[in-house]
Amino acid sequence: MRWDSLFGDLEAQFSAGRALEKESEITDRARVELAGIDLADRLRGAGGAEIKIVLVDGNVIRGVLGHAGSEWLVLTEGARQWLVPYASVLSYQGLGRLALKPSSRIQQSLGIASALRALSKDRSELVVHLKVRTGDGYKLHGVIDRVGRDHFDLTVVPHGEVRRAGNIAAVLTIPFSSLAALCSGANQDFRG
Repeated sequence: MRWDSLFGDLEAQFSAGRALEKESEITDRARVELAGIDLADRLRGAGGAEIKIVLVDGNVIRGVLGHAGSEWLVLTEGARQWLVPYASVLSYQGLGRLALKPSSRIQQSLGIASALRALSKDRSELVVHLKVRTGDGYKLHGVIDRVGRDHFDLTVVPHGEVRRAGNIAAVLTIPFSSLAALCSGANQDFRG
């Protein structure tokens, strides 16, 4: 009888040890898997969700996450859309735990230059927010004319006017690293 109790106790200890070992292995695997998840994967997983972002220029944007590229995202805030480089975001609120890998190599390779080139073809007026940490930031109204590897040319036009040779106020060359966000007009869509 005493031996039955002893062997039962040893069996319970062994079983508990195996359960702890298995739980530890699962936790370790989860940590390794989490270490391989990119921010873009988390953003793709939150597609369609309402999120809040804080930009380096102090702007706070709340909107529905519509698209997540390899270096940028698109948020819809009411009638406006925002194209925001990941490097311009200080924090995200509202991302779930779901992470999705890009559906294709093309989607994975679409950087900020690709998004800006698409906007350049459209020739629509944009509001460009630059990374400035004073006051209400620095905003420019204009049309993207050209896009290089690490910069773009913005033709500044009076607000509400279509770009024409006679109404160009200035042409500014803006490094991608200075871009906080782009905002569309009420009737424009950003698509990647």
